[in-house]
Amino acid sequence: MNLLITGAAGFIGSNFVEYMLGRYPTDKITVLDKLSTGGRLENLRDFKGKITFVRGDICNTKDVEKSIKDCNIIINFAAETHVDRSINDAAPFIESNIMGTSVLLDAARKHDVNKFVQISTDEVYGQILRGSFKETDILNPRNPYSATKAGAELLCQSFYTTHKLPVVITRSSNNFGPKQNPEKLIPHFIINALYDKPLPVYGSGKQVRDWLYVKDNCSGIDFISKNGKDGEIYNIGGGNEKTNLEITKLILKSMDKSENLIQFIEDRPGHDFRYSLNCDKLAKLGWKPKYKFEDAFKETIKWYLNNEWWWKPLIK
Repeated sequence: MNLLITGAAGFIGSNFVEYMLGRYPTDKITVLDKLSTGGRLENLRDFKGKITFVRGDICNTKDVEKSIKDCNIIINFAAETHVDRSINDAAPFIESNIMGTSVLLDAARKHDVNKFVQISTDEVYGQILRGSFKETDILNPRNPYSATKAGAELLCQSFYTTHKLPVVITRSSNNFGPKQNPEKLIPHFIINALYDKPLPVYGSGKQVRDWLYVKDNCSGIDFISKNGKDGEIYNIGGGNEKTNLEITKLILKSMDKSENLIQFIEDRPGHDFRYSLNCDKLAKLGWKPKYKFEDAFKETIKWYLNNEWWWKPLIK
């Protein structure tokens, strides 16, 4: 396979590159990343000589054309992702998540790729107080980030319907693991706890998320790229629903820190209360998560404690 992986200098993308190199060492991998908020060359340093790196923007047709040569599969991780920043300024999210996806889809159609995998999120569904979302449920994004991800999905589906472009879409729950930007909840709280700084919990902390270890997500994406049906959408969940307060206390307990570090702050606007995915569709295809949450959570904390060189420049 010749893969073009966009946004692969970021958190999930770089973990996916590592997974693919370990599983398919003979594949040709081209990475296209503009190294913006989440993308860092440090995330790719262990892959030097094993991948082709192109610094560029998915919104730029020339950059995409330069990267796509000879590639028959596109995995699109590239996106602006942080909800808080989308609330403050939606424009970069519209540009990258919607316009960038449009440029990639045009290029994929022009070059007749075999598969286009769009990486999306459970947040496109909005919140659900009871039960779990199926892939056929109506989308109800409630913040600018999730709205732009939903828009990108609709573009992908339109290219499948109109142009027969072989598109599949993955919607994963909240990822955690190595190389996640410290602005995200778990690494942010690990680092704050390390320095005995307050852990700022929105509202009551009772918001529920399903946590998926990033290595399981990478496995699921690879599986779907090979076994998913064109034009279909697949939920990828970890089956680990926990409140934000539970996650906070788990971090403190694992690091032998006092719960007095918990600081409740004003809730953010439009904060979805609960996400939950029904993953029966993917399970019937033959995939399920491999890692136990407790083990993956401990490994994640250990990674941040042992890799201060990686995250310290980011918190400055």
